[in-house]
Amino acid sequence: MGNTPRRKANLRPFRFASRRGVAQRVRLAGRPRVEHPLMLVAFEGWNDAADAASYALTNLSRAWQATSFAEIDAEEFFDFTETRPELTVVAGLVREITWPATVFSVAPGPVDVVFARGPEPQLRWRAYCDAFVELALALRARRVVLLGAYLAEVMHSRPVPLATTGSDAAITGLEGLALSRYEGPAGIVGVLGASLADAGIPTVAVWASVPCYSIPVSAKAALALAQAATRIIGRPADLSELAEEALEYERQMDELVGADENVAAYVARIGRSADLGAPEPSLEGLTEEIERYLRDEPPG
Repeated sequence: MGNTPRRKANLRPFRFASRRGVAQRVRLAGRPRVEHPLMLVAFEGWNDAADAASYALTNLSRAWQATSFAEIDAEEFFDFTETRPELTVVAGLVREITWPATVFSVAPGPVDVVFARGPEPQLRWRAYCDAFVELALALRARRVVLLGAYLAEVMHSRPVPLATTGSDAAITGLEGLALSRYEGPAGIVGVLGASLADAGIPTVAVWASVPCYSIPVSAKAALALAQAATRIIGRPADLSELAEEALEYERQMDELVGADENVAAYVARIGRSADLGAPEPSLEGLTEEIERYLRDEPPG
């Protein structure tokens, strides 16, 4: 569920009008016919707790039948000992090497949407953001929506809390989307959002809170992000399969909590704090709580 779309073999350089010198970093397999599209972006890794953001984007891309057209080349932005290429082997023969990359795809429709997805780059973030912004300007994107997810002291059985940051006040003030108060270390979502805003492109990031005791893929958080994205974009999507997966996620989480007294006690503490209106814990406080849970968990 978390695999990045495969790169195409027939990509060629995209000729930009800009003087930034980033054209060699972007490869295009045909210029998409779109009119001032909205861009929807998610990165795997630090900004993607329980794969919620990338899985939301995958489901929307599939629902709107997006096709890939471009990528940001990985060579200068990744440490391949950290994010390794993948081999495709058939009958013992290597058929293809798939390199990590940010892949762009397009879904024309009543509202044209351009998707961007890939692993969070490890190197040269400012140059990476220059390349991304250059492509967004070339496409004449009218807004960029970035999706993210982080671990928090929230309960799996309650609605997924969503928070927003960004330069687009019309979106960050939408009902049901709280304003984020987070300050601290930033991932590529925050850095890219600032770069896009500096270039004059209205930008909003939508963040989902994922239980810190979650199983690896939170379909429930992915559904909440996907629904928020369709609302912001103004284009409906069939998310019925993802909704079924979200129900299954809740069932599995119920089993996880019910099978362990320590986990159940921890979740109960979260519920009591939420009912009393306790403030959202700091990163340090959350770390201490998780460490206390792991310390109290019996071995085996």
